[in-house]
Amino acid sequence: MLYNAGDQQIKPMSITTNIIEKPLPREMQQHTYAIMRRVEETHWWFAGRRRIIKSFLERLCRDVKVESAGNGGQPPVNILDVGCGTGANLEMLSEFGEAEGVDISGEALTFCRERGLENVNQGEAEALPFEDSSFDLVTGLDVVEHLDDDLAGLKEMRRVLRPGGHVVVFVPAFMFLWGVQDDISHHRRRYTIDQLKRVMLQSGFSVERASYVNISFFAPILLGRLLMRALRIRPESENNITIGFLNGLLGKLFGAESLALRYLNFPFGVSIICVARRID
Repeated sequence: MLYNAGDQQIKPMSITTNIIEKPLPREMQQHTYAIMRRVEETHWWFAGRRRIIKSFLERLCRDVKVESAGNGGQPPVNILDVGCGTGANLEMLSEFGEAEGVDISGEALTFCRERGLENVNQGEAEALPFEDSSFDLVTGLDVVEHLDDDLAGLKEMRRVLRPGGHVVVFVPAFMFLWGVQDDISHHRRRYTIDQLKRVMLQSGFSVERASYVNISFFAPILLGRLLMRALRIRPESENNITIGFLNGLLGKLFGAESLALRYLNFPFGVSIICVARRID
């Protein structure tokens, strides 16, 4: 099955290769950065996603600090956010340690600096401008799906991690959920858990936890995207689509999945979260 991505067609990621033969532009469509900056602090999807990611980071960073204490000290956790975008996630990550960001988009980094986030750099995920073993934790939050070669990008994340360091990856799930937002964001692929685990292992990681997330809105999003596809509806961005008076409630409902995810993995969802450790 083929899915439109701009003027190109993308096939689901094959088992034998992760490389897109006809590369798309490396940045998202230009208008999406301003929209992201405007909505990412309040839109239900961004707010709910941050709550889920934060719940994973709380446990992970607590373990990192315990490990550091056992080695004779408790230095700050050094964190790199690959594809930091306009900065909301980087602000959240700063709660857990010394966080810095990298993004290919100069416009995105301008938005970061307007927030007061100065510790940001311009660079490619497949060629990170950092020395080996520089970070305790690396995040790629809705980033890996943008890469022509996701394996190369994940190997770079491994390279800049210290031995035993962790990566947290968040990616969209299931190619049949492909929608307008995938097109305008220049996504290359959506994943299944098995596909993501496979490429993580190939990159030199041991997967410690992987689960689908956003099971709450799986059916509405699937039906909405099928409807938009059938009626050829193409909004400027799906991030503009929300029900204003329900936005806060929807965000709380999505974020509440973090409570269930403390104890179990979801069998399906709109996205996937994965925690993995660098192995040597």
